[in-house]
Amino acid sequence: MRDWAARISSGDARALARAATAIENRDAAGIALLREFSTHPKRALVIGITGPPGAGKSTLVDRIARTLRIEGKTAGILAVDPSSAISGGAILGDRIRMQSHHSDPGIFIRSMATRGASGGLARTTADLVRLLDVSGKDTILLETVGVGQSEIDVARVADVTVVVLAPGMGDDIQAIKAGILEVADLFAINKADQPGADRVKWELHSAGWAAPVVETVATEGKGIAELLAAIRGLPLSEKPRGVKESFAIDHLGVAVDSIDAAADFYELQLGLRMTLRETVDREKVHVAMFPVGAAAGASGDVAPRIELLEPSAPESTIAKFIEKRGPGLHHIAIRVAGLARVLERLRAAGARVLGEPKPGAGGHMCVFVHPASTGGVLLELIEDEENWN
Repeated sequence: MRDWAARISSGDARALARAATAIENRDAAGIALLREFSTHPKRALVIGITGPPGAGKSTLVDRIARTLRIEGKTAGILAVDPSSAISGGAILGDRIRMQSHHSDPGIFIRSMATRGASGGLARTTADLVRLLDVSGKDTILLETVGVGQSEIDVARVADVTVVVLAPGMGDDIQAIKAGILEVADLFAINKADQPGADRVKWELHSAGWAAPVVETVATEGKGIAELLAAIRGLPLSEKPRGVKESFAIDHLGVAVDSIDAAADFYELQLGLRMTLRETVDREKVHVAMFPVGAAAGASGDVAPRIELLEPSAPESTIAKFIEKRGPGLHHIAIRVAGLARVLERLRAAGARVLGEPKPGAGGHMCVFVHPASTGGVLLELIEDEENWN
């Protein structure tokens, strides 16, 4: 594992591609890699490119990548494509449009299938952003699927969110103002050589959007240098986020004497599918995950889950819990976007937060809150990796 991680860190494209596949499939090796990289400091500039279908996002990403290479910088491109109705994989339209970079070792391109996820990104997008950052890419370009009003997850992952618009949208600006426009750090009016470009710009200003506007003609490479200059000129550390804190149930942790015995009920009688089984040595516990819900069959990490916890040593916390209370509900886990802000607020209010965030099952950063502060149940807060910075 460490040899694999070292090859990724050195920029080995083949090792990087293998890792991306393992992470997307939620293989045990991919999860272990994420844990290996959990303390890696972020270095790359992550640029999110989003906007409605037909605005020219792929061509814009292609031109930005070319400009970065002329500057001598490396780039990673994550292009989120709609899922195939047949295989569940990415349709790969974006990768086809970027074939000119195929032989360039300084650019790594990965098409990702949404696999049923809403929000414009795939469920593992943030993990792959982290992977590309570890591999040493200077800039990571994150292109969403063609999005509408509410698909704004890109703002949680990107340092800078560029919303791409095009002539012909005019009257639609008002209609989508409550959605993707709110997360724009910068607007790119692409196809600016066509009639109606001035109207789009006027609509943005008249609607009160204060983010900078750059006009581009991506097919001809016009405005790309100006767009990059505007991106780099933004005060990233002070950049307001369109998406603030959010919460969702991640899993229910159930302490059991034996995962094998308990799994019979969940698998044979309820028909659930085990998607993860591993041992967390630091906690001395064996873990098994069972997604629950309509989306569980499409992707193991889409739905909330039941987590079975079996002690791997007599001195483990789970062993002591079972000895004292017997098998049963051990904790409730909530996925949190904006975990650092939440913890700051909880501590200020006097909540008993147990230590600092650390890697847990699946490699995700988590922290616990004592039952005395939550009404009697241990609460686990898990960092929503789409908010990773």
